Amino acid sequence: MPDSRDLIQQVGREIAASKTTSATPAGPTEKASAPPEGHVEAINQVFALFRLNYHNQYYAAYPDQTQLNQIKKLWLDALADLPVEQILHGAKHAIENSEYLPTLNRMLECCAAGLSAFGLPAPRDAYLEACNAASPKSAQPWSHPAVYLAGRDSDWFFLSSEPENRTWPVFRERYQHWCNAVLRGEKLAVPAPEALEQQAGTPMTPDEQHSALAALRRDTGL
Repeated sequence: MPDSRDLIQQVGREIAASKTTSATPAGPTEKASAPPEGHVEAINQVFALFRLNYHNQYYAAYPDQTQLNQIKKLWLDALADLPVEQILHGAKHAIENSEYLPTLNRMLECCAAGLSAFGLPAPRDAYLEACNAASPKSAQPWSHPAVYLAGRDSDWFFLSSEPENRTWPVFRERYQHWCNAVLRGEKLAVPAPEALEQQAGTPMTPDEQHSALAALRRDTGL
């Protein structure tokens, strides 16, 4: 199987030389609904990588340009909320781990699995970690700050008291937000646990103890 880094470099040269490939069929589009140029180029790059790596499967799956444009549009819509870096890492993960051309569903799984390149656990693993974390939350050994921040933003009580069919979608959205921040190069951190107010006091001397006892007797009339 060709090395994915060589494929990415080759595709990068192809895209730099010519940007005539469109992720959607030619025609008038509304500015408000136009996808970001970076995502269009990322989808083009992903499909170029697949073409080089899965040559025969690729042409069997996408026999004509019209169908290919429709498929690219579908992928672009499905992956629009992911950062470009995560999409490209997902394609790399797919190429390195399967000899078969990925479906869109498989590509979404690969994008999630590709988070490991940034030290981020897969969304499902992050969800279970957040739900099972003991208190105080900020004092726990989190696999990544993004997991803590997603749990905090989801509300810890909500995660522990509501059924999974309600908590999982909320956590997944919050976690994706923080994963996007990591992929953009932001540095995340778990806030330090609140300092305990209990501090060890200085023992009283015998004279201070007698004075305190005498004051207590006066105040209580004993």
